[in-house]
Amino acid sequence: MSLKKNRDERNKALVMLRLFNVLIEKLQKSISVLAPREPDQLKEELEAAAVVPDNVTEGHFTVFAIKGEETKRFVVELAYLTNPAFLRLLEQAKEEYGFNQKGALSVPCRPEELQKIIDDKMEKSTGAGLCLTSIKC
Repeated sequence: MSLKKNRDERNKALVMLRLFNVLIEKLQKSISVLAPREPDQLKEELEAAAVVPDNVTEGHFTVFAIKGEETKRFVVELAYLTNPAFLRLLEQAKEEYGFNQKGALSVPCRPEELQKIIDDKMEKSTGAGLCLTSIKC
């Protein structure tokens, strides 16, 4: 039992480290002090980054599930960043879209697949996984 607990804790730590590395890489690519910008362009970028929809509350983020013509918007808890199934979707997004996405996160899967991940996590843990919003786009 103790071995499994240690392995789970190690896996969680590795996941958090990977996410931290991804975040740092994204920040390094998107924020460049040396990149010349027009004042209006910089102002627009800052304003766009500051706008957060009302239904995205603290501790949540927006994800779009996109596959072919199907697109659906989800607002999910930050706890999903440690969910192995969700992390696989993030890896697929990295491979398909790279780190050049602006705005909400997009994952390359059918909306039903993401909903299943959310529903599975809700069944396993009552403290995390509440899908506040899912909107057909």
